[in-house]
Amino acid sequence: MWQTLFGLIAVTGMRVNEALSLEQQDVDLDRAVLTLRNTKNGKDRQLPVKGDTAHRLAHYTELRDRLVPRQSPRFFIKEDGEPAGDCGARYNFAQVSRNIGLWSSQAFNRHGHGSRIHDLRHTFAVHTILDWFRDGRDIEAEMYKLSTYLGHSEPKHTFWYIEAVPELMQLAAARAEQRILEVSS
Repeated sequence: MWQTLFGLIAVTGMRVNEALSLEQQDVDLDRAVLTLRNTKNGKDRQLPVKGDTAHRLAHYTELRDRLVPRQSPRFFIKEDGEPAGDCGARYNFAQVSRNIGLWSSQAFNRHGHGSRIHDLRHTFAVHTILDWFRDGRDIEAEMYKLSTYLGHSEPKHTFWYIEAVPELMQLAAARAEQRILEVSS
């Protein structure tokens, strides 16, 4: 369950609580669409997912339904049939991160320090924007789509990613310089 949850967050940029709040009825594997209800900004939205993501979710669903007899309406549930929670997600992400060397070990069984589960969302957004730059897309037009997909209340919250990552700033500056040269020619 944790592997599927972390993978879903990584490939969709969902907030952890959005993924944990998914109910079984919100996961339409035939259409490959997730319905997020009452998200951070109080709105519902639909997220299309790629076929391989839908396939992985279907695999999780099969295992969950076979292994967990008592189930809640939530999509992500623990072995006892109870919904997976925020604390459990963060704890297990820390454990996995420490086991693969992303977090340093700490004394007294503390989690340590390192990347957070929310960083998967940031990584998704940054890689999406980087791909757009590399493909030569109109970044300004695409950012409005990404803003909607991520559930940001305003596009300026999505444009922030360009400022936060040096490589994106360099690409944006190079694109702006190229446009200036084209206009002045």
